[in-house]
Amino acid sequence: MIVLAGDVGGTTTRLAFYETGDGKLVSLAEGFYPSHEHGSLVEIVSHFVSQHRFSAKKACFGIAGPVLGGRVQTPNLPWNIESVELAELLELASVRLINDLEANTYGIAALGKEDLCTLNAGTPKPNGTIAVVSAGTGLGQSLAYWDGTTHRPLPSEAGHADFAPRNQLESELLLYLQAKHGRVSYERVVSGPGLLDIYRFLRDRHYYSEQADVIAAMNAGDPPAVITRAALDDSCPLCAKALDIFVEVYGAEAGNAALRFLATGGVYLGGGIAPRILPRLKTHTFMVAFGSKGRLSALVQSIPVHVILNEKTALLGAARGAIFLP
Repeated sequence: MIVLAGDVGGTTTRLAFYETGDGKLVSLAEGFYPSHEHGSLVEIVSHFVSQHRFSAKKACFGIAGPVLGGRVQTPNLPWNIESVELAELLELASVRLINDLEANTYGIAALGKEDLCTLNAGTPKPNGTIAVVSAGTGLGQSLAYWDGTTHRPLPSEAGHADFAPRNQLESELLLYLQAKHGRVSYERVVSGPGLLDIYRFLRDRHYYSEQADVIAAMNAGDPPAVITRAALDDSCPLCAKALDIFVEVYGAEAGNAALRFLATGGVYLGGGIAPRILPRLKTHTFMVAFGSKGRLSALVQSIPVHVILNEKTALLGAARGAIFLP
């Protein structure tokens, strides 16, 4: 059986045809599209399908946004996505839309050891609930429970929960972000735009001075990527501190997810940012913030933490989601 899978993010939309059989997925064709350069998902899918001669029997798209009644109004794109419209385009009885973190979670079952970097081995419970916390253009979170055969994802918009500062500096950051955004969620901090806002906070509050080379690089390219590179090579104290705050808050919120979902099966860090900042995640900063949970610290510290290295995890998960489509 051939299925069409999609991973629809605020930055990039990935599509693929897979052939399924014997529990494996074989890629037949893949396409990658800058999301902001297109007016709709239908436009992208139409272009991709026209380039290939495969006929999908089922289709599933993981989308960064809440899926309600087969519809998604994407928070980081000016798109309204409807399953009925996609089904008509693909000439299918139905098309499944799932949250991108559901897709990410489905995809974990398709990964090998080489696709993961373990930050904390912990004491894994194979049948325990797992959690996925993914930072990228936004911050997504999902959980999956064991149904006796496999882990079944449940959607969540926990990344939009209220940001809770843990110290004086984070309290100042909260006030700074409130002046800019009003309500402040964890996504306002733990995301690409959030990293840029942390940088601006430290600059505007005169904790550090900007560097001319960093300013020039940000004007010429992607500011969060510039901050990350300058932080990792220790060429900019302001960037380094911004990334340190980012990693601490990311760790704290990943630990919150471990508590909320009692994720004894493990916490997985997905999205595009975690693999890029792996050297910082491997330091004590992330895991100290993750495990500092007062009376429940011992419990949280026993939970495995892995970084997902395979950028196609959500695409593989969407393909698995298509297989489960009735």
